[in-house]
Amino acid sequence: MNSNLVKGFKDFTGEEAQKRVEIKKVLVETFEEFGFEPAETPLIEYEEFVKGGNSDDEAVSDIFKLQDKGKRKLALRYELTFPLKRLMKNKKLPYKRYQIGEVFRDEPVSSNRFRQFTQCDVDIGSAEIRDEAEIIALTKNVLDKLGIDFVIYFNNRKLLNEILDEQKIKDKEQVMREIDKLDKLSDKEVGANLKKYNAEKVLQIFKKPESYFKKYEAYKEIQELREYCKAYDVAPVFQPSLVRGLSYYNGTVFEIKIKGMKETICAGGSYIFNNIQFTGISFGLDRLLDLTKIKSAREKYLIISLNQDKEAIKIARKLRKKGENTTLFYGKPSKALEYANSYKIGKVIFVGDKEVKSKKFKVKDMKSGKENEFRI
Repeated sequence: MNSNLVKGFKDFTGEEAQKRVEIKKVLVETFEEFGFEPAETPLIEYEEFVKGGNSDDEAVSDIFKLQDKGKRKLALRYELTFPLKRLMKNKKLPYKRYQIGEVFRDEPVSSNRFRQFTQCDVDIGSAEIRDEAEIIALTKNVLDKLGIDFVIYFNNRKLLNEILDEQKIKDKEQVMREIDKLDKLSDKEVGANLKKYNAEKVLQIFKKPESYFKKYEAYKEIQELREYCKAYDVAPVFQPSLVRGLSYYNGTVFEIKIKGMKETICAGGSYIFNNIQFTGISFGLDRLLDLTKIKSAREKYLIISLNQDKEAIKIARKLRKKGENTTLFYGKPSKALEYANSYKIGKVIFVGDKEVKSKKFKVKDMKSGKENEFRI
């Protein structure tokens, strides 16, 4: 039996797993502070539903395809957005939902790109520009809590369409796909690709100062969004070449990056499902894991029973009622201390005959080595 991990997949244990839990806590706390309600959807959906009308998108082309015993064409979900088409039915508007879950893509693997990863999404149905500002503000709150230094970039797909129409470019979708590669390829490489569509001139337009873009009708939405962001004390940076890969975006798009990292740490935008305008953003838990230094504030306790199992259990129950992270250990003190160090347990309580009689228990701080007594 081969028990090795499949390429592109990963186990999480120990501190790494605990850190993921703490990040999720911050995300859920912030999502609910902004009035979003939780949702859960299946990992497996009908292939046609997963693809939707976006079968030409790179992410959609990378879906994992399945077939059940009934020979139905199924697929693993590649994102958390498309199930909104089903979830939003019969919901009062605006509909605000968040979801945290695993998604899958059958794509090339790299040091920071896996085939299974965790997305953490928030979306608003019946959204306007002021809702886009709220999503951007929520993003700032999350990243501030995680201690991540970031920049929020934004653009508007309507503005991009205006620019391409002005240049009389016919194959706009393909040209946008090429422009979207600017953060991965050089201007020269992207320009060579755009030349196939007689669209290489757009690269020079993107380098013009922001005042240049005021002549376009869609720039009014850029200004309006910026004004609402000021009310939230957020200052996103306008980037006219920002596209976002998925073709269903129809308005504002945004990406969040940090210095020294090409990939986005989270991104989103506005789109239409079932004739309802939505806006939302997706956080990649795996990216956040690499960037934040967040740790659990909860102290860990190890109770060592020295032939006083029932008394040790009583103490564990009292600590657990207080919400403390408590583990029981039955065995030699030397083994127990090794165990505490292995799992980074900060406090160790010894429960022996002497302690039970005196009702005074010795507590060892594993970091400082100091021992104290306290009564329970």
